[in-house]
Amino acid sequence: MAPVTAPGEAMYALVERLYPLCRSITGDGVRATLGIVGEYLPLDVHEVPTGTQVLDWTVPQEWNIRDAYVADADGNRVVDFRASSLHVLGYSVPVDRTMPLAELRPHLHTLPEHPSWVPYRTSYYQPEWGFCLAQETLDALPDGDYAVRVDSTLADGHLTYAEHVVPGQVPDEVIVSCHVCHPSLANDNLAGIAVATHLARWLADQRPYYTYRFLFAPGTIGAITWLARNAERIDRVRHGLVLACAGDPGQLTYKKSRRGDAEIDRVLAHVLAASERPHEIREFTPYGYDERQFCSPGFDLGVGSLSRTPYAGYPEYHTSADDLGFVTPAALADTLAVCREAFGVLDRNRRYVNLSPYGEPQLGRRGLYDSLGGRSDAKEAQMAMLWVLSLSDGEHTLLDVAERAGLPFDTVAAAADALHDAGLIKA
Repeated sequence: MAPVTAPGEAMYALVERLYPLCRSITGDGVRATLGIVGEYLPLDVHEVPTGTQVLDWTVPQEWNIRDAYVADADGNRVVDFRASSLHVLGYSVPVDRTMPLAELRPHLHTLPEHPSWVPYRTSYYQPEWGFCLAQETLDALPDGDYAVRVDSTLADGHLTYAEHVVPGQVPDEVIVSCHVCHPSLANDNLAGIAVATHLARWLADQRPYYTYRFLFAPGTIGAITWLARNAERIDRVRHGLVLACAGDPGQLTYKKSRRGDAEIDRVLAHVLAASERPHEIREFTPYGYDERQFCSPGFDLGVGSLSRTPYAGYPEYHTSADDLGFVTPAALADTLAVCREAFGVLDRNRRYVNLSPYGEPQLGRRGLYDSLGGRSDAKEAQMAMLWVLSLSDGEHTLLDVAERAGLPFDTVAAAADALHDAGLIKA
């Protein structure tokens, strides 16, 4: 197991290690990524063969790449995959030709609005090849012949994904998902991988109520493959959270599940509001990350998505500017802290029944008032006990109590623990 250091710095160090690898929806880059994550967590790695039917999709051929470049007449590499995995169009088929610049241009992708940045482009399901480069590099290329080479293979193989399970007291599951298919993009989604990894390590020390299943899978096709292969487990999934764009300095953003009122939606809204962090709560849309797969009508799971600046919401998105300078240890640590707080609420959010429901039970003779003596929040804690007793009817959760009473969840949960220990309520 990798050593534990300050969470922000440790997560940033993991992002640094993963950043150079060339990832895609299949291939050795995904395996290498999972190999590094596996140094932090024990992983169950799955290999699903090309051609496997997964819901309405089919597992594609596996793509691997060794080298790619565009070289001028003197042999100088003017576009070089070795410098950055972003320089090649993802899933490019092999090519080894010499051609004039005019013929090469349709295969070159740039960002004219950001002339020094390299875009991230893919062609997963159509046979194509191409290169991505800065507009200023393209503008400096003289006419003439260029050697063009993509040393890649596209052949029957496997789609690779991994799971890590943190056992709980009950078999009901919470899914935490992040995608592992993007190349050298630090925020999208290496930051999500890093936060998920360290969240799993933290949960392992908490003896959680729920069982937490962490999915490290390629975007879209990976989630679809997992859903297709786990139909018998779907009814165990009570809650879920997709992590993406988790390390930039922007404010936190939570995107609700398709249901809009799932427990995870209410928990994140409560935690973010109570923390007084700048944040935004967004309604569900069927575009984004893998929440749209988990929330598709046939499954309709209560899965939301947590990010900082959302997908496509920052200029650096899907460009070379989403680099190691764009994410910060502080932002990673903040995202992790919110996840911890949210799962702390989710894991303790029970319904209780008042065992002394006829009139208010005498708390003083049970020592419950005395236990509050000297506490700066004694009045708040006393009100929390009264609210828990009032709403412990088997219908209301502790989150319901906190919201209705306008009290912090931790205070309400502590009151419930005290009342439970005194024999006044039962779960």
